[in-house]
Amino acid sequence: MRGLRLLRDGARYHVSARANRQEFLLEPRSAKLLFLGVLAEAKKHYRFRVEDFCIMGNHFHLIIKPALGESLSMIMKWILQVFAIRYNRRHGLNGYFWGDRFFSRIIEGREEFRRIIEYIHRNPCEAGLCRSPLAWPFCGLWHFLHRRSEILGRILPNWLKELYESAILEFS
Repeated sequence: MRGLRLLRDGARYHVSARANRQEFLLEPRSAKLLFLGVLAEAKKHYRFRVEDFCIMGNHFHLIIKPALGESLSMIMKWILQVFAIRYNRRHGLNGYFWGDRFFSRIIEGREEFRRIIEYIHRNPCEAGLCRSPLAWPFCGLWHFLHRRSEILGRILPNWLKELYESAILEFS
């Protein structure tokens, strides 16, 4: 029996999900772009803010803050289902795309947030996909640097903007 998901109204979460059998189904650029499109579309159906993200070859990371009264589970269910349906249709497949249910953990405070965002920024570098997270176009830092607002939004809280700006200085 799986444990209950810890949810708290107004919380921000570190969320991750892996492809079935940990296969590198997200490896092609087209799969990552499809995921980004679904994520941006989800923002039209639900009220939430993505504060950071990174899409890897077989998994993704999000830092997500649902608006008051919104359900993290419903948001993620929509994102994962819609992506799987569209991916399968595009490739003439059927069946499961995602492995287990998505991982989520409430982020407690700014220091934990800072630690998780650093982990997310370094993820593609440690996997050998790029030398700097500034060069990985499937992460929040790259989107912030290039003023892409589809995922992060147009207006970031000042404290988050400062975190991104200090990360850019660090990796430049």
